[in-house]
Amino acid sequence: MMRTYSFKIFIAGFGLCLLAGATEPNTHSQTKVVTHLPHLSFVPGSEVNSRTEEGIKFSCPADKLESIQAEMDKYLAQLNVDPDLVVKKVDRAKGSILFTLNTPKEDTNTIDLSQRPHLKITQDEIELPVHGGGVRKVKTVSKKEIVLALLQHGRLTHFSGVGCDIQALKDNVGIRQNIVAWTQDLKWGWPASESEDGRAFWNKKYWDNGTPLPSVPPHVAFLDTVLQQDKYAIGCYTASKLAMTNGILDYYARIKKDPKTLAIVEKRLLLDKDPLVSVEPRKMWSFEADFDPKETAIPGKVLKMETGIAPKNLIPGDWIYLLNTDPITYQKTGYEGSNAIYLGRDLLDDFYYDEGGHNFTYKQKMQEVYNWRNRVFHRVRDKERIHNLTPEDLDRLSKSPQEGGQQLDLRVSPYFFGFEELDAFKTESQQK
Repeated sequence: MMRTYSFKIFIAGFGLCLLAGATEPNTHSQTKVVTHLPHLSFVPGSEVNSRTEEGIKFSCPADKLESIQAEMDKYLAQLNVDPDLVVKKVDRAKGSILFTLNTPKEDTNTIDLSQRPHLKITQDEIELPVHGGGVRKVKTVSKKEIVLALLQHGRLTHFSGVGCDIQALKDNVGIRQNIVAWTQDLKWGWPASESEDGRAFWNKKYWDNGTPLPSVPPHVAFLDTVLQQDKYAIGCYTASKLAMTNGILDYYARIKKDPKTLAIVEKRLLLDKDPLVSVEPRKMWSFEADFDPKETAIPGKVLKMETGIAPKNLIPGDWIYLLNTDPITYQKTGYEGSNAIYLGRDLLDDFYYDEGGHNFTYKQKMQEVYNWRNRVFHRVRDKERIHNLTPEDLDRLSKSPQEGGQQLDLRVSPYFFGFEELDAFKTESQQK
């Protein structure tokens, strides 16, 4: 199904993603009209949740706690995580074990983990396939950094029921690393510059305007978007969904070689025959003035969302959103906010432009969004108006808009497929 919008586009890195009146298939409306921006009553979450438990938690039958602890210790050792870096709390009465990074409770920052010498974080070298066969080696975020970010104060990752299995954690870490590995080096075409009519285009061998051909398995179609990037011109919102979903599908198809779970993911994507619709929970966009409250309960097909997350607490593979809180420039097409995928190592993605190694630091991204209020719409032409953020500015802006910042306190990430009950997804006809 094709949907035509006169939409305002999100930004990826310093390169602007601007496209008005274009057609981007299989997406929800991206027109943003904020009528009460100063009040910020529409922003998801209100403040950082007060959590008594933070880090990685397993809730298990009492007789499994010992084996989970042993398996977790072994996994951390494999990642060269010093035992002194992790605090364990076992509650046999409640059947739980909690692992938390040995940092002060008020330390919720994960962006600078790779810069802390005592953590000894390096990059992992992995292999990615190339079009036509063969592989290429790339350096990407390490599994160690991902696990340490999960362990850090500021949020809780909870495995329970069938998820009381160390493999649930390993899968989550593996998927996150795969999302990052593919996303850190993308350069898709931008519709306004790549096509005469400004419309998105897709490799017709695998796709029909944003929908995989019936004869093509979704994991094959999604993988082609990263193998033959020059055959695609897509908008930023679709790019975010493609990057996240491909990382999940490719993990089960190529890395884990798990056809059973792959089939579950693909079936879920195709429930409404539009695999790029409702990839993420609809409530991710509840801050939009035109958001329909009836859509709040519609879950994501492959992604879930948490709110109330601490500032600067990003786990590699998280999808986040930065909001332009200036009520005037927010109305300018292309400058409402910015979708971003966290790549670890203090880096966020850039889907289109060959600058900065296809990614930008957290400060650079925050500074870009902030400076739109100063009419900085071109970083060379408007350089005289750029306000360079101080550390104090960055601390403030990393908070939610209600607290004077510009980063929403939501984080969107993959389900624990095979290790948790998935939210029931109904097609539009079933919802009526």
